[in-house]
Amino acid sequence: MDAGRATERQRRVWDRAAPDYDRAMARFERGILAGSREWIGARATGRVLEVAIGTGRSLGFYAADVALTGVDLSPAMLARAGEQARRLGRAVELVEGDAEALPFDEGEFDTVVCALGLCSIPRPDVAVAEMARVLRPGGSLLLLDHVGSTWPPVWALQWLLERITIPLQGEHFTRRQVAAVRRAGLEIVEDERLRIGIAERLLAMKPAAGCRHGDGIQTLSDSAQPA
Repeated sequence: MDAGRATERQRRVWDRAAPDYDRAMARFERGILAGSREWIGARATGRVLEVAIGTGRSLGFYAADVALTGVDLSPAMLARAGEQARRLGRAVELVEGDAEALPFDEGEFDTVVCALGLCSIPRPDVAVAEMARVLRPGGSLLLLDHVGSTWPPVWALQWLLERITIPLQGEHFTRRQVAAVRRAGLEIVEDERLRIGIAERLLAMKPAAGCRHGDGIQTLSDSAQPA
């Protein structure tokens, strides 16, 4: 499937999923991803862009002083995010757009966030490169996603599940974005795997002007795994 058709399929998938998305995700986030929205909120500063903002599940966790913009492919998801922002009294600019071609200028944001989006974006390498492009030098990229487990029997089950979910919904369970982040020229600072490795929280930084790629320090948690 070519990139344009894949993107349009994902728009339809998420438009259909929007009414039930929050209910479907609640148990997963309380269990596998417990504390992860808080992790995002504690690290997002300044001008913040959330890519694939969905229904706005992170909105309540951002600090009051961040200037927040959210972008999503799905108008139905954006409508839900708008409702959530109004309930919270949270100011946010919501923009319909494609993660693979972000409608923002180079270096426009201090922090870029993508939570549970790269698992279904058709070309994740392109999306990560776009996130790096719109980050200012010295800015931070925060990624949260489900990934291929570090336990081989679970990874095998995820791979089998993908035989159904990829053709039907474009949903991947064994993807991992560490290599894409490095290819985009970002320095990994935090990399934490959760719950037998089936979820990952990653903080990377765009080198400041004049710094060489590789000059940064990579700090891994005890549960982090090498790429």
